Amino acid sequence: MRLKVGVIGCGLIAQVMHLHYLRELAEQFEIAALCDVSAAVCGACAGDYGVARTCTDWRALLAMDVDAVLVLTSGSHAPIAIAAAEAGKHVLVEKPMCFSVAEGQAMIAAAERAKVTLMVAYNKRYDPAYLRLQEQAKGLPDLRLVRITTLESPFQPYVAHYRLHRAEPPPARDETARITAAIGDADPVSRRAYHLVLLDSMVHEFNAIRGVLGEPDRLEFADIREHGLTAILRFGAAQCIVTWVDLPGMARYQMEFAFYAPDRRLTLSFPSPFLRSAPTVLAIEGGEADGPHAWRTEEIASYAESFKQELLHFHDCIATGRAPVTSAADALRDIALCRAVVASHRSRLPRDMPTAV
Repeated sequence: MRLKVGVIGCGLIAQVMHLHYLRELAEQFEIAALCDVSAAVCGACAGDYGVARTCTDWRALLAMDVDAVLVLTSGSHAPIAIAAAEAGKHVLVEKPMCFSVAEGQAMIAAAERAKVTLMVAYNKRYDPAYLRLQEQAKGLPDLRLVRITTLESPFQPYVAHYRLHRAEPPPARDETARITAAIGDADPVSRRAYHLVLLDSMVHEFNAIRGVLGEPDRLEFADIREHGLTAILRFGAAQCIVTWVDLPGMARYQMEFAFYAPDRRLTLSFPSPFLRSAPTVLAIEGGEADGPHAWRTEEIASYAESFKQELLHFHDCIATGRAPVTSAADALRDIALCRAVVASHRSRLPRDMPTAV
């Protein structure tokens, strides 16, 4: 089954990852049409990938003969995803899926009415090393602490070696109304963090930890700062400390998931998401309670690229009718958790069942 795909948004992540792997997966996908607000970028990408049909208005693409669309634009993906579903197209949206729980519910309802697949592109969930971590974490019967740390850094050095087509940036989209609808009339620091930290980055961390431990019982604490954010979640007896900090002084991106039990430790270290086929490393540690003996191994599960595995899963879901691992219903819980973090920070109070929608 070869799917005709339309790509909406030909910016950085499209050029570095999605278009590259769509071409590699030519048996599963035909890049049938491209859309970008920049006609120059759209035309250049069309030339690179041999795509005949291009447009600058996503509505025109939805009128074309395509089976599915990848929505890779910035901002909320709700308007395009809803219209695509109503046009009978299967939809893969980059994160964040939307800006608010209400938008997400409307996206899900539209996909259900049209009986199309709606999947959110959380590539880390398809990383072979992450899947190995899921297996290993099941063997931690007394998990006591989880630590998730993201050190954000400049991304330009990670993409400078790619041949990229760039355009003058379009006028910034005014997301004021969407942010207000999601979290109310919050202070400027909270609003910025909700948009550019929680939705733009930390949804990855939230979704990944939920994929291992399920839903958190409680959001115990949240603190938003000018250049960082800390949240403390409770999963049963285990405390999970999630920390994100912006460190723009050097290109040393780090994202690490660490799990601590009395006799076992697991650490998953992700590379920059802009490097193709850079392996994620899983470290496993053990030892003896009454002696000095301890050991540590580091595993590379695969060099398979998670973005490519994600596209294969999208194809499989359309072909078989199965629900995606990163379904819109699942991703909606991440939006709810982002909302809860802002509310807890503002009130300085904990929140039970913070992913409930």
